[in-house]
Amino acid sequence: MEGTPWTYGIPSVSVIGDGYCFPYPMELIVKKRIRKLSNAQFEIFDLSGNLRLQVDGGVWNLNMKRIIRDPAGFPILTLRGKALTFWHKWKVYEGESKDENNCLFSIQQSHPLQIKKELHVFLSNYKKKDPDFHVTGSYTSLSFKVYKGHRLLAEVKHTFSMESFYKGKEKYRIKVYPEVDYAFIVALLLIIDENDTP
Repeated sequence: MEGTPWTYGIPSVSVIGDGYCFPYPMELIVKKRIRKLSNAQFEIFDLSGNLRLQVDGGVWNLNMKRIIRDPAGFPILTLRGKALTFWHKWKVYEGESKDENNCLFSIQQSHPLQIKKELHVFLSNYKKKDPDFHVTGSYTSLSFKVYKGHRLLAEVKHTFSMESFYKGKEKYRIKVYPEVDYAFIVALLLIIDENDTP
């Protein structure tokens, strides 16, 4: 098909599942609505306006939790974080599980005192020395990039205006590169958003 940037032969980056990987670049719009101080709802759309994912959850006690669901409401992932840790650690589980055997990946800051935003992502657990993925971005912005080694997997841009902030609405644009799991990138976005929410 002329004009469509299809890419073949590059390794697939499938963390959540192959059904979230496509052989062409994909753009997503993430709409965030703040319902109350401890709770925000997210909806993720493609450029045709199709709902791809939805997210609910908030903060209870000292534990942070978000559930990513498919358009029909079926739980795909549960994100669990600890609010009062110096390193901002998170674990992501399949479905609504909290069983360590169902942990797909874990995330922590590269250093507790950061000049710029940088997260390390480990498949399954923290025990490895070198992360499988890393996330970098400016500390003054929620925009960031996701890498596997030197390979750029996705770019996330935060669209901010005072008007949208006061209305409790925010928006992100995600560019996911070919053969990259977009549900995985959305999970990283939610964790960065949660870490940066007062």
